[in-house]
Amino acid sequence: MSEQAGLGAVLWDLDGTLVDSEKIWDISLAELARHLGGELSAPTRVAMVGSSMWRTLDLMFDEVGLEHRPEAMQDAAHWLTSRTAQLFHNGLPWRPGALEALRLVRASGLATALVTSTERRLVEQALDSIGREFFDLTVCGDEVPATKPAPDPYLIAASKLGVRPEHCLAVEDSPTGAAAASAAGCAVLVVPSEVSVPPAPGRIQRDSLAGLTESELHELWVRADVA
Repeated sequence: MSEQAGLGAVLWDLDGTLVDSEKIWDISLAELARHLGGELSAPTRVAMVGSSMWRTLDLMFDEVGLEHRPEAMQDAAHWLTSRTAQLFHNGLPWRPGALEALRLVRASGLATALVTSTERRLVEQALDSIGREFFDLTVCGDEVPATKPAPDPYLIAASKLGVRPEHCLAVEDSPTGAAAASAAGCAVLVVPSEVSVPPAPGRIQRDSLAGLTESELHELWVRADVA
């Protein structure tokens, strides 16, 4: 990994950070709960935000009172992915300022990666909508030893970019994602979407990505003070 002075890379979360897809997941998850014979409560849905497929299904099966049988959970995963893909097909709405922020970072020359708990099949569909050109690489939830809140996705992204984690700024919207980025040693810009994210060392909060400038991007990394 090369020596780096200052901010070297921006690592983007997807759902709820760049695109307002959590509302799409609201639909498919509620439908899955009914498909399994139950209903999805608001607290359980909140607990799923930012989680991996299998953590989400653990919560889902507990919610509807089903045993965690591998075959049944695999079927549920396929059902959920297929239904969400149908909904993604209609396009993904941007979060405020997200498209402009992506353009800003790409123009700045900083390295970039998309780091998400979402599986590759859905990420590829999302990239068709939001633009592959904004990212040097993507790290998906089904391609890592452990996904968020484990640090693995961010550590892998930083390593592949050749930038030390402490010289990366991760942009996240959920407690799960922020925890993963912090555990990896990244500075974290928190832009809450569906749920609040508790303050912690190395985290800076911003109401939205709207109006972000290149100088502020570097200032946010400095203010997070993890390097």
